[in-house]
Order: sequence, then C-alpha cells, then structure tokens
Amino acid sequence: MDMSRRTVIAGAAAAGITAATVGSAHATGGRTPVKALFGKLADGTKVYSWSLANGGTRMKVLSYGGVVQSLEIPDRRGRLANVSLGFDNIEDYAAKSPYFGALIGRYGNRIGKGRFTLDGKAYQVNVNDGENSLHGGAQGFDKRVWDVEPFAKGSDVGLHLYYTSVDGEMGYPGTLKVKVTYTLTKHGDWRIDYAATTDKATVVNLTSHVYWNLAGEGSGTIENHQLKIDASRYTPVDSGLIPTGQLAPVAGTPFDFRRAKAIGEDLREAHQQLLYGKGIDHNWVLDKGISPRPEWIATLKDPSSGRTLRMATTEPGLQFYSGNFLDGTLVGTSGRTYRQGDALCLETQHFPDSPNKPSFPSTVLRPGQTYRSTTVHSFSC
Repeated sequence: MDMSRRTVIAGAAAAGITAATVGSAHATGGRTPVKALFGKLADGTKVYSWSLANGGTRMKVLSYGGVVQSLEIPDRRGRLANVSLGFDNIEDYAAKSPYFGALIGRYGNRIGKGRFTLDGKAYQVNVNDGENSLHGGAQGFDKRVWDVEPFAKGSDVGLHLYYTSVDGEMGYPGTLKVKVTYTLTKHGDWRIDYAATTDKATVVNLTSHVYWNLAGEGSGTIENHQLKIDASRYTPVDSGLIPTGQLAPVAGTPFDFRRAKAIGEDLREAHQQLLYGKGIDHNWVLDKGISPRPEWIATLKDPSSGRTLRMATTEPGLQFYSGNFLDGTLVGTSGRTYRQGDALCLETQHFPDSPNKPSFPSTVLRPGQTYRSTTVHSFSC
C-alpha cells in the first residue's frame, strides 16, 4: 500500500473550482433536476431540495449540508424503496441530525483532542465529541447551506455543489474552496467527485455520511445484510475512538469482512474494540491503497430484497459504522423510529486522526494543489 502520497493534483488554477466554470453543464442530455423549497432555517435562510432520476435510481438532495434526503432503488421485483435514513423536515436536520446523508468536512472522522501541528504551528479546531473533534466540528460542512447548480449532460444528470470555508472556520487554517459533484449515470450509479483548493496549508478529508438500509428506510435492523470489504487490516482505536496508530490484521477478529458475512454475525462478540465503539465504528485499511481512479472495495447486500450496493473509491480507507448510537428518539421519513443497528454507514476517506499520525497517508493540502477524491455507488438487484 502506498502510504506516502496525498490525493492531490498540482495546478489548482486549472481545476475550475468556482461556479462560473460550469457554463455549458446544462447542455443536451437527460432531464434537468427539479428544484423545490424544502423549508427555512431559524434565521430565515431558504433550503431547497433537488429531485433527480436516472437509470432506475431516484434521489432528493438538499442545499443544506448537501444532504441526500432520500435515495430510491428497486428490489428484485422492481419495487422502489428509499434506502437512506433521513427526515421529512428541515427543523429536524438542523436540530438533531446525526449527519444523515450529509457531506462531511473540513475533516471527516475524528481528530484527537481537536489538535494538530502543521508546518511547526499548532492548531486547535472545534471540539464536539467528548474531548475530540468529529466531522469538522459543531458547525461542519453538514450544517452549511451550499450553492447548487443542476446539470443534464449527455446521459448523465446531477448537481454541482459549492461551498467556501473561510480561513479560521472551526479553527482550520486557509480559505478552502470546495466543489462536490453528484452524478446519476444512465446505469443508475451514484458518483461523487470532490475537489478543493486552499490559499494556506491545511488538512482536508471529505466524505459522505449516508446511513444505508437496503431493505428500506425504517424497516428495522441491518444485521442480516451481507458485507464484504477488501481490506486485510484496520486501525484499532482507544476508548475515545482515536486510532492508536497501529495497522492491525483483521484475521481472527470480528473485523474480518474479506469474505461476505452477515453484519450481525460477530457484532456482539466480547472484543475490546467492539466495546469501545458500542459496535463497529472503525476504519478499514483498504488493500488497494490510494488509487488514481476508483477501484471496487466493498459490497453490501440485503438478502431479503436482493438490493446490492457495490462501492469503488480512490480513497485508502473505509469507515464502517454500524449505527450504534441510533437510540429510538429520531423519527424518519417513513414515520418510524430509528433504533440501534437500523442502518450502517460506509464512509470512504483518509484515516481518522491522520494529522497526528505521520505514518498514515497525509491529509495535508497546500496552495497550488487540488484535493481530488471520487467514490462510486453502483446498485443492482
């Protein structure tokens, strides 16, 4: 595995991170996504939804947090179901969402004690998870209203989402200009392309936080879902869920998903790592490492419906979270409550706490570079 390089491309000026470069994205092709008012935030800011469909997949995306509010795919009988947990109103997203469907940044996952040193300077970022920083802080990218531009180009339809994170936001250095593109292909695949530039050295780790239940949102436990991850190692954590720095073998542990197995098969083992996470909340070290193009790394299947999700990414890590902190207090779009284990997250990413772990792949982004990352979700039944 290549542990030395970051997913960046030199020459940021050519990357076209501003909305003005989209230009002809509304050219000939499929049906342009449809915009509608979803609600208003407490300060009166309007939040819009964008509905798009292609290749049998239907999505609804919010300008708030880039949230995937619903994602419908067919089962083996052709019946559509929403397989992404979420709310039906903006108030719940703003007040109590555990990152349902959101874009995550400036740093996905955890940074120990919210501290890191970059180029000899110490930084303290917002702490919002015990003594640690999680998913960019209390007002991360999931809490921001993004600028959205729809497109229909050739056989693809999608959205360009833009956000500028100013220098010092949540404690992070540098003004970061972010562009994220959601694309639905003619095959019904959902592709995410991330790009970002900075005017000052910073750390970046962007991801998507969809909660998956392939049997359908609100249908109950995902413990019977079958999961396969192409990873021979994972990063063990301490009691605060911060990686120890070790890359441990999955062989002989509940974290061995090299062959497909039911998620619930080993979930209740008395393994110290499972006790720390109250289930699974760990990063897998993907065998492929960082790759210039997306490579297949995981497969999730619901035997009852036949729905299958295959994932490909350029990233070196995959955070698998088994919905441990869903506690029955949240009511989703189905009108049903979400309980522990009613969904799982598969977050493609660089490793948690990388700014404090020199042996991990670097998350540093510098002026003149462009952060790039791609993840593809392919659905079948």
